[in-house]
Parts: sequence; C-alpha cells; structure tokens
Amino acid sequence: MLCWGSSASGQLGIGASEAFVFEPRSCCMFDGRGLKEVACGSQHSLFLLHDGSVYACGSNSCGQLGHDKGGWRPELVGALDAQKIAGVSCGQAHSLAVNEQGQVFAWGAGEGGQLGLGTAEEAVRVPRLIKKLCEHRISQVMCGNQHCIALSKDGQLFVWGENSSGQLGLGKGEPSTLSPQPLKSLCGIPLAQISAGGDHSFALSLSGAVFGWGKNSAGQLGLNDEQDRAVPCHIKFLRSQKVVYISCGEEHTAALTKEGGLFTFGNGSRGQLGHDSTRNEPLPRRVMELMGTEVSQIACGRHHTLAFVPSTGLVYAFGCNTQGQLGTGLRGNAKSPLPVGNIQPLNHLCSLATEGERYTICKIHSGGDHNFLLLSTKEVTMLIFTGLYGLFQSIWILISTCCFHSDDGHFKTNPKVPGIDFNAVRLLFETLMKPAFARLLEQVCAFSFESLLIPQLTCSPPDVEAMRIYLILSECPALQDSKNYISLTIPLAMAILRLDANPSKVLDNWWSLMDCEVFSRLVEMYKSIVVFLLTGGKALLMPVFLESYTSAALRLLEKLHKVNLKAHRVEYNHFYIPDIATLVDIQEDYLKWFLRKADIGSVTLCAYPFILNAQAKTTVLQTDAELQMQMAVSGANLHNVFMLLTMEPLLARNPFLVLHVRRNHLVSDALRELTVYNDVDLKKPLKVIFDGEEAVDAGGVTKEFFLLLLKELMDPIYGMFTQYSESNLLWFSDKCFVEHNWFHLIGIICGLAIYNSTVVDLHFPLVLYKKLLKVLPTLDDLKELSPTEGRSLQQLLEYEGDVEETFCLNFAVSHVKSGAKEFVQAYLQYVFSDAVQEQYSAFSSGFLKVCGGEILSLFQPSELMAMVVGNNNYNWEEMEKNASYKGEFSASHPTVKMFWEVFHEFPLEKKKQFLLFLTGSDRIPIHGMASLRIVIQSTAAEEHYLPVAHTCYNMLDIPCYQTKETLRHRLTQAVEQYEGFSLV
Repeated sequence: MLCWGSSASGQLGIGASEAFVFEPRSCCMFDGRGLKEVACGSQHSLFLLHDGSVYACGSNSCGQLGHDKGGWRPELVGALDAQKIAGVSCGQAHSLAVNEQGQVFAWGAGEGGQLGLGTAEEAVRVPRLIKKLCEHRISQVMCGNQHCIALSKDGQLFVWGENSSGQLGLGKGEPSTLSPQPLKSLCGIPLAQISAGGDHSFALSLSGAVFGWGKNSAGQLGLNDEQDRAVPCHIKFLRSQKVVYISCGEEHTAALTKEGGLFTFGNGSRGQLGHDSTRNEPLPRRVMELMGTEVSQIACGRHHTLAFVPSTGLVYAFGCNTQGQLGTGLRGNAKSPLPVGNIQPLNHLCSLATEGERYTICKIHSGGDHNFLLLSTKEVTMLIFTGLYGLFQSIWILISTCCFHSDDGHFKTNPKVPGIDFNAVRLLFETLMKPAFARLLEQVCAFSFESLLIPQLTCSPPDVEAMRIYLILSECPALQDSKNYISLTIPLAMAILRLDANPSKVLDNWWSLMDCEVFSRLVEMYKSIVVFLLTGGKALLMPVFLESYTSAALRLLEKLHKVNLKAHRVEYNHFYIPDIATLVDIQEDYLKWFLRKADIGSVTLCAYPFILNAQAKTTVLQTDAELQMQMAVSGANLHNVFMLLTMEPLLARNPFLVLHVRRNHLVSDALRELTVYNDVDLKKPLKVIFDGEEAVDAGGVTKEFFLLLLKELMDPIYGMFTQYSESNLLWFSDKCFVEHNWFHLIGIICGLAIYNSTVVDLHFPLVLYKKLLKVLPTLDDLKELSPTEGRSLQQLLEYEGDVEETFCLNFAVSHVKSGAKEFVQAYLQYVFSDAVQEQYSAFSSGFLKVCGGEILSLFQPSELMAMVVGNNNYNWEEMEKNASYKGEFSASHPTVKMFWEVFHEFPLEKKKQFLLFLTGSDRIPIHGMASLRIVIQSTAAEEHYLPVAHTCYNMLDIPCYQTKETLRHRLTQAVEQYEGFSLV
C-alpha cells in the first residue's frame, strides 16, 4: 500500500514523523495480511481486511476510531471482533461498518444524528448496531460530512443525519433525522452505487442513470444551476454517457463512464475539476487532458481528485495540494491532471522506487486531504470498482442485472427503449423454475413481490429505469399461475393502471416494441385472468372485489389492445376470449351495457368489444336488432292504442316494416317504399309482399327480395359499380348513370340484411367496411381490389434508385422517398374517397340509417363484412351433419349417400359454386356452418332432370338418381349453369 497527503492527525498510519507527505510512501503495516479496502474521513482512516477485521488511525476527537489506543498507527477496532465486516465508510468525524449479514454499526460524532442511533450524542466511542436497519440487509453504506446513506440488498435506500441542505433527499422543509428513513422517491430503480460528498448525495442506477440531491452552491449536482435540491434529481446530461461510478468531494463530483471517460463538475476554485481553470462548473464537463486515455478508477478527496489509467499504469491527480494530497512531489495546486510521483509504469505494472518489487495497482482511495493506493504482487484483471458488495444476493436486483443486453443496450434505456433482453429474463426464470430453485422462487413471490415490491410501485416512477420492473415481472412464471392471480398478477395490473399519463405512455411505447411472442404471452395471461374470474370468481371473492379485479384485468387488456392497434404485435382476433358466450349471458350483458345501469362499478363485457369473437358480437347485434324491433313495435302499438282512445284509428301505425313491391319494378318500388320510412320504422321487423302473390313472409320471401333487388342493382347497365377483373370485386364507379339515392338504397338494403339476419352476395372489398368504421384505407386494400396497381405502388415505395427518372413521376416535394409516399397516399385517397365521395356518402348514410350508433363500434371491419356477406370458414362435414331431409329421403337413403360422396369429392371452388347455387351466396353465415340448415328433398322427376335449388329456403330438390356418375354429371351441370337467383 502507498499513501500520501496530510498526516497531521496520523490518518496515514505512518507515525508522527511528518505532517504532510508530498510523494507516495510505502505503508507496510498490512503487507501479507490481505487488505481489502480503505475508507478516508476528514482526519481519520479505516482499513478493512479480507478476514473482516477493521483497523483505524488518525484523529479520535469524537471517538471515530472505535478504540482508545492512539491514532498514529492503525489499531484493531476490537468491538467489531465478533463481526465479519464487508464494507466501511468514513464521514467528517464518524464511521460506519456493515457486516456480511447486512447489519450496520456506527460510532464517532453523533450530534447531527449521523450515527442513526436515534440519539444526538456528541461522541460514541464504541461501535453500536443501528437497530432500525436490522430488518433490512444492507449492501452499501456511504458517509457525508454529517449524513449517511445506505442501500439494502433488495434495492431500498435509507438516509439519516443532517438535512440542512436537503442532503437526505426527503423533501423540502424536512428536518434532520436521528434514525434511518426510507428514501421512497427512488423506489423501484435498481441502484448500483451510492456516494456522499460534504453535504450532497448521489445514486447511480444499473443503467447509468445518475441522481443527485442536497447542497448545490457550487453546481456540484450538475444541474446547471446553484440551487440546493431537497429531493433526488435526474442528471439528464449524463444519461447517455454510460456512467458506471460516482465519487464526491466536499463540493465537487466526478463521474466515470464505461469507456473510461471522466466528467467533473462543481467547485473548481482549487483546480479539483481538472479543466485548467478555477471556475465552478454547474454542468458535467469532460476532463480533456485525459481524452484518449481510458480511466478505470476515480476517487475524490475534499478538494482534489485522483484518476487511474491502467494502460500506462499512471495515477493522475489535480486540485488542492497544500498538504501534499496530489503526491506529485511539487508544491502548489494543479488545475490540470498531473501524474502522481514515485510510481514507475511498465506494461500495466508499477514498481516501488524504494523497494524495486513489481506490483499491480488494485484500488485507489481518497478522502479528506489524504490518499491510499492498494497494490498487489499478483497480476489481477482490472475491473471498475462499483462497490456492489452484495448486490446479487437480492432477487429483485438479480433480475434487473440479468436482463440487460450484452452490447450495453441497458445504458440506452429511455422512454422508447427499455434496454431489456427478454431472452435473458426467460432464461433466468426457467432456471428458477427448476426443482432446486422452485422453493426459492415461491418464497420470493410470496415475500419480495407480494409484500414489498408490488405494493411499493408508485403512480409516478422517478425514472424510466424504474419502470422496467413492469416488463420483467410480467415474464415471471409465478404471475401466470392461477393461484397467484389475486395476490400478484391483478395487483400488478392495478399498479400499471394507476400510472400517471407520462409513465403510462412510456410503458405503451415499450409494449409496442416487444417481440410478438412476448406480447402474445402478456395478452394470454390477462385473458386467462378474465376467464378465471368469470368462472370461479363468485365462489372466491366478495362481489365488490370480483367487480374490481375483473375491471382491472379488462382495462389492462384494453390498454394492450390500444397499443396493438398501432404496433400490430398480434392479430386482432388474438384478443378474443374463446367460448366467451358460454361464460356469460351475452344478451344480458348487452342489455346491461345498453341501459347503462346507474351502478358505475358494474362491469360489462360489451364495453370491451375486442375480447368478443365474431359469434358473440353477432349475438350482440341480433340482440340489439331484436331490442330495436321490440321498441319500434311497442312504440307503434302504444301509438295505436292512443289513436283508438282518441277515435282516430286511421292514424294507426303498422308494427312491421312492410314493403309492397312488384317483381318487374323491383328497384323503383323499393326506392319508393323505403324513402317514406323514417329511422324508427327501419328498425321494425321486415316483411316483404310481392304484388299478386299470397305467400306469407316467414323469412324466405325477405331473402328472395334481397337477392333479386341486389342482383338488379348490381346490373352493369346502371354503371353504379366498377368490377375489377383481377379480384372480381366491386367498387363505386366515378361515372354512373343513376341518381345517388340508388346508392342510398343499397346502403339501406345492406343494413336491413344485417338487422334481419340475412346473408347477401355482395362482392365489395374489405375497405368498404373499414370506411364505415372510420378506419383509414391502406395500400393492402388497393392490393386486394386491384392487385396489379397495388404491386406497382409497392414497388414505387421500395425502389431505391431515381424514382422520377425510372417511373417518369415528378413530385412537388424535393425528397424523392417522401414524394413517393405522398403520391401513394394521394392515390389511395383519390381511389377510395375523392373520386367516389358522393356515391360512398349516399351508401354510408343509408347503411348507418339502419345500423348506426354505438353497436357498430363493437365490430372490426372483417367482422362487419362477415355480418353482411358471411365468411369462408367452411366445415363441409358440419353442413352434412346439420342437413335435414324430406320426402322419401333420409341420411341412409342411397341417393343421399351418393350425393354426399360426390359433394365431398368436389374441389373447393366447386363446393363454393354449389353453396352459391343453393343459398344465393358462396359464403356462410358468421355463426358458421352450424347455423346453415340445408334441406334435401326427393322429387318424382326422371333421371334426365337436373337438381333444383329453392334459394329462399336453402332447399335442394334431387331426383332419385340410380348411379353415382349420373348424379355427379347432373349436379355439376346444375351448379355450372347457375347464373343467379331463379324461381321454380
């Protein structure tokens, strides 16, 4: 060990021969005894050996040595003999020691409460246990002049002592404290190191976030001003510098970065900042003299600074030198770094000039006006000393430590980047799930997570780094176990939902960057909680808790769903809860939502439509339709009763929406009839009467009406729609020969089809339903409608060369890529909006006249499309299973057996053609094949007749064919010759 600087009180431990030592001098009192570290106070020093024993020397005016044997040479602190000490720290005139069990002992001056013993004794000469910290395992302790900081192994910070300048960080106006108090404002941030100066304090997070508080009269907090801070403040200037260590002097601070850069700030009156000036620096500033070198260790004395550069083996010093504390052999202060004398560098090694032995520098220590340099005769790997005594014994900190990218990604933590390697998180938890650690994980969840961590999550975390816990915990397998839903997972959801706007937005950003697999697991976890509460919640929980927990799970899913709408992590149907209709009465739930009961705590699933699958939403829509119809009928009946009472029966209203139409004037009659009805009338049950026909409309006539009317409206002769040959889809024509009320009529017809549970054969693209739901069209929509155009525009966007020259396109904007994007957006706007604005508006107003309102907001575009035209989730075996038979036919009849054999041998397109032939649409109802009931009946016709479809009733007439080939031939003929709806 080497030492230099002031020895006026014996703090160097070399005796009373000299008051000041201007060059490093060998101190051999601990040679061969395993010196671990040294702590320097204002005028005293503590020496910690690897065996856990502590020695002290220097001033003992307030008992800060812990013994009474004199202070000129290091003497054993006997009161700590029974302890194995792991760390020590010195203040102005007091001392702290922490043992391997995390217990803290204090002695020395205590008038400011800096001993944390609950008293303000002037001098405590024997180390005493700080009892208030006994329930916590402390890993680090640091002393300021008259205040102290302690960091526990579970990441909690405690402070005590003098608070005249806010150095405790407890808040403005808070008095000094005689016993340790938790510093809650930094709760949740995984801290790597703490440091204390004269009257200011610092904390450093694992990701390099630096927080300072306390006295700032010289800018020592690095906040670009000289105002004291009573609470921890983030030093934003250092956020991107990857800081790994902080050291504090009396009124200045030094920060070391991972790349070996040194930043200093605060009081520079004695040159202690190393900037070749004596100015104060209120902002962190790089020490330019050391640029190009890699500093690995730093230490601050009262008014000077040390820095070790391992590549040269040199220790540099700058600042006050009145007592030889720079070790240069010179007198006078130094405003720039100077090499400490009497150290001979050679290939990472140095030799003592006095003894000639070869040593490796291990650690540098500084404090007050004196310094120590620890050496080893064994070559060791140079590691930056971070002071993490027992960091990895804390499960919470262990999780945080193991989650960061190996490429320094954790230093880049910001509102858009969490700096977490989810593979590492998963690997850690998989390890903990093994039998050897399973019990440990269970204890951690029961105690650390449930009792400590989750309850301490605040609505306004002090820094983005503190928010990573929300991502890490979500990956813990224990939270995905149903037995922990109520104690862990739901409380975590509630903590997330309590976040203030800004941190909540940060979490949303991080979720949006998650791997799809990780995001999917998160969604599945909270879906499982909803199912758990819906199935077994009533038996486990009081109603008030059941409502609260269910609401929390649903609201968190809603938050994830909103993120997914922008980030597209998973498909929208991933949020569906399967078989939701079997868990709750969807109709009752919708009625509750519709009526908006005064009970504001009542949870309705319809308020969270993203969890409802298409079938559940169809049930909701049908319930709404029935409700609207009942209300319309009831309104009409009530009106009629009133008219009878007032003797005006001629003003009676029909409780049904009755349309009288002629087959040969279908469009004009439908226009005439529907124009006279108001919105309420359109919600009534629909009945269609064809002129001159006596058929009673039990659903078949209505379906026939829809099919015939739409077939006529789609006739190219009117030019209402353009058919795209590639996709066989229709879009509004920008040049048509009919009035816009025809488009209005088609909109009403589509709305009525939905409200009357009828699937119609309309070949509109998905973008139509997007527009109805106010979802903006994309290039994918153009690809669906016109694949060639869509691909061309995609190539335009992806082209890296000169777009204007290659594609012969000129843009008004100068940036070519930007111009291409604007061109594509403008083209989409033209095709889907501007060119057909009047036509679409008329259609939309007609559709929304029937199906408008909140009910529409429950649907996704594809779901709304399926409501109108059905879907293509074919299950042909289900169709056969649900078929019924008439006449002499039954499931076992030979002709029926042949029919199904032939049908199942058809390719998919032929099967779809058959569906179109039989039902009028090649798609199936949104409820699936189970809701498609077809009827097959026998006829007395001879074998040369073709099968006949009664499209209105999904009925097929088949002669009793004798051979399979005959049946195949006749059925194929009938299907291929079908051009649309026809009557037999």
